[in-house]
Amino acid sequence: MHDDRHLVEGRLERAMRQFVRPAQYTERTALTLSVWHAPGEPVPVAQALEGTYAPFEPGTAWGSPWSTSWFRMTGQVPTEWAGRHVEVVVDPGFSGDGPGFQAEGLLYDASGVPLKGIHPRNRHLTIAERAAGGEPVDLLLEAAANPAVLRDFEPTFLGDVLTAGDEPVYRFRSADLAVLDETVWHLVLDVEVLTELMHELDPDRARRHEILRALERMLDALDLHDVPGTAAAARAELAEVLARPAHASAHRISAAGHAHIDSAWLWPLRETVRKASRTFANVTALARDYPELVFACSQAQQYAWVKEHQPHVWERIKKAVADGNWAPVGSMWVESDANMPGGEALARQLVHGKRFFLEELGVETEEIWLPDSFGYTAAFPQLAKLAGARWFLTQKLSWNQTNKMPHHTFWWEGIDGTRVFTHFPPVDTYNSQFHAAELAHAERNFAEKGAASHSLVPFGWGDGGGGPTREMLEKARRLRSLEGSPRVEIERPGAFFEAAHTEYGNRAPVWSGELYLEMHRATYTTQAKTKQGNRRSEHALREAELWCTAAALHDPGYAFPYEDLDRIWKTVLLHQFHDILPGSSIAWVHREARETYARVLGELDTITAEA
Repeated sequence: MHDDRHLVEGRLERAMRQFVRPAQYTERTALTLSVWHAPGEPVPVAQALEGTYAPFEPGTAWGSPWSTSWFRMTGQVPTEWAGRHVEVVVDPGFSGDGPGFQAEGLLYDASGVPLKGIHPRNRHLTIAERAAGGEPVDLLLEAAANPAVLRDFEPTFLGDVLTAGDEPVYRFRSADLAVLDETVWHLVLDVEVLTELMHELDPDRARRHEILRALERMLDALDLHDVPGTAAAARAELAEVLARPAHASAHRISAAGHAHIDSAWLWPLRETVRKASRTFANVTALARDYPELVFACSQAQQYAWVKEHQPHVWERIKKAVADGNWAPVGSMWVESDANMPGGEALARQLVHGKRFFLEELGVETEEIWLPDSFGYTAAFPQLAKLAGARWFLTQKLSWNQTNKMPHHTFWWEGIDGTRVFTHFPPVDTYNSQFHAAELAHAERNFAEKGAASHSLVPFGWGDGGGGPTREMLEKARRLRSLEGSPRVEIERPGAFFEAAHTEYGNRAPVWSGELYLEMHRATYTTQAKTKQGNRRSEHALREAELWCTAAALHDPGYAFPYEDLDRIWKTVLLHQFHDILPGSSIAWVHREARETYARVLGELDTITAEA
């Protein structure tokens, strides 16, 4: 038989690019746009609802760096679309930069209730799964003109609002009502899963050729000039190869939705408040359509921000937790640096984090979740165990420059001999997209294969990219048991740890001492004023608490300043985040950190003097 693999693969790529993917939305009609450019810093939606809006046309430039524009989008579902799946699709000018590192938006209804985030890989809002026709559409888009700061780590004026300038950085492309052809959309996902898997299989594997020929038959069944009309027949050609179950010995992956959001990095703290709000709105909306979703989310500080600034989203989070779609993890106030904070501060990270999750959500978290911190002190196992944590997760050690970490599932032993069961996901990312290459890497890379068969994959766009998407959930359904691929099961991280501990806990190797990251070494020295402010604040908090305690014991009438000290501690803990204290954020973040530490020290001096 002729080896025409490359011809078929080329035909497939071109058909998908030129005909099939564009056919997912079969009809469009533009929404009417108007805009209000918010002056200065972001404003609440109540203020935006009172703004004066001017007509706005697609193709118009908008958004100086770090500014916010509110777009009102109005229209009506055409009556001839009755019975069809109708969505709003928005492109405020997305660039080729990754999700979370450019413009972002949050859609509200006409009364100001937040609905869903808008991101480069997540641009839609469903208006009706089966439209009646004639439905009015009246939405408000809070669009953040966050600039793409990272350019090979070159110096840039965009790193601070004071130096970024006022030239628009985006050009609004479109805001449309569109008909989603669900059959074509599912066809695209079928093809993506199979094509990605095919390319991970060796050329001499029969399974690779079975997939190739099924894809070829799919193309033969597809009329490229009538993709919607022939998509169902094309999908039928793929049904058999998609139904082949995974081998009994296939690697098992526990997958948890995830959105690692740096509390500050290439954006200031105030923008993280909005990044968390957009992502959390997305996840709670997604859970309504995909009841199997489990979203693992750390950092109590980000929950507290959303509770304060987006109460509607907060209520949806509480419901998602109760329904099992949301798994609070991490046990800490933020995902802090794990070397430079003092021991007392690390203990307070755990106390404040666990207290928030228990009091606000009724969840006793059992894991330390630090996928991105720059190395981990050998004191951590003892602190974790004393806080009631049973598990530890990190991902960052995959960045080591010289010595590869020899284990993925192991016991981490601290200075005093305390051990905590630890997992380091072999997928080597905490932002998986369920690409076959990622899953194949997880299986090949897993250091414990032969002795254990189970690893964790966090999936979703992070840093304001919007978290898990419906496409990821659809791919997970197809990958649950698929020949040639690891088995994928969406579940709580705690369920993974329990299963991994049962399977391997008695035989897992022991790593004793510090988990040292062979990367980011300059973070111990850069931004000295930030590091100085942290240490002085830790010392001043200790002194203030000692004097306040002495005053309370000496004078029964003295009012111990619980609320003030609690608030100040949380401010210091926030600034121990692993891109603030190490000095790896933009100039804006460190300028504000210096100002914050000065205020903190002034307040603590006053509290100590009064005591």
